[in-house]
Amino acid sequence: MISATVGRGAVLGAVALSLFAVPAQAATGGPDAPAAAALPAPDTAGLTAVLRSAVAQGAPGALARLDDHGTTYRLTRGVADRTTGRPISTEDRFRIGSVTKTFSTVVLLQLADEHRLALDEPVNHYLPGLLPDDRITVRHVLSHRSGLYDYSNDMFANSVSGFEAVRKKVFTYRQLVALSLEKPRTNAPGAAYAYSNTNFVVAGLLIEKLTGQPVGTAYQNRIIGPLKLTDTFYVHPDTAIPGRYARGYLTPDTAGAPLVDATAQTVSWAQSAGALISSAHDLDVFYGALLKGKLMSAARLAEMERFTKVNSTTAYGLGLRRRDLTCGVSVYGHTGAVQGYYTYAFSTKDGGRSLTAVANTSNNGKVLDTLAGALESAFCGKQ
Repeated sequence: MISATVGRGAVLGAVALSLFAVPAQAATGGPDAPAAAALPAPDTAGLTAVLRSAVAQGAPGALARLDDHGTTYRLTRGVADRTTGRPISTEDRFRIGSVTKTFSTVVLLQLADEHRLALDEPVNHYLPGLLPDDRITVRHVLSHRSGLYDYSNDMFANSVSGFEAVRKKVFTYRQLVALSLEKPRTNAPGAAYAYSNTNFVVAGLLIEKLTGQPVGTAYQNRIIGPLKLTDTFYVHPDTAIPGRYARGYLTPDTAGAPLVDATAQTVSWAQSAGALISSAHDLDVFYGALLKGKLMSAARLAEMERFTKVNSTTAYGLGLRRRDLTCGVSVYGHTGAVQGYYTYAFSTKDGGRSLTAVANTSNNGKVLDTLAGALESAFCGKQ
């Protein structure tokens, strides 16, 4: 099913929708971003084509929700459940994977605003003896510049067997850090960007040490509750997604092998690096609020938006990605990949236009690359 809603209830076809879009304000990038460009109306036909392609490439279903200054577009393709054939919906909840990293960073930057954390203090100042190098700072961890090896590289060298080995397992944070420290570090602290889930396991330990609360409680009290994110949950170590959700399907490494239903899992291998559950609505609200400055001080948000170039189209700040699009617009958010789900959640710099696009599969590079095209259609319009 492909449909969209404009305003508060009118349902129109995807082609007609592009005629009724409300123009958004100009988006601006970070210090080294391309020059800002006026934001055109979203290309809903292009968004539809992205979802259609993702399903053709192996995703059981795909969805996109775009919130644009009071106008909402909802588009779907395929199914949420391969057994029942229920169509996927933009109301479905799903596992957001590494989008969780932005939530973890927000908590820590709020603690920095409260003078309970300093970004340039060593992690070992707060967690004595945790790491083998006192030079690794909180900023290094949140910007993936610590050099800590990503333990999940080995854990999921084989996608299905690796997943089944940890599907029901419950780890402590320190066990995950220990797995990382079995391997040499990838670089000296601050010397290079190297994406690692270990960094945000350390972030979870920091949150729990500084708040005296489990990370789930910190998320609830500081983000989920204040923003009224009614579809967002941290249920670890429980394995079920509450309420209505899209089932997630892991693509095996062997071509032609059947998809594996990966919906029920602890996600204990990720925790504060990737275990949150949410919805497209809630992620649009979250990133819109973040970029409008509603979750931390302007000074802390500026720290979050100090980006390091990763490649020609991507830069990384503190728990936040910047994507530089072909039309000269930069958008801000995060991607997520957890067994069964791919997520792109991004917003304009002013928080006025936010997109969440999801496919209920993983370990499928074609689908992941295709889903990135949703950003071009949503923020660059027809080109």
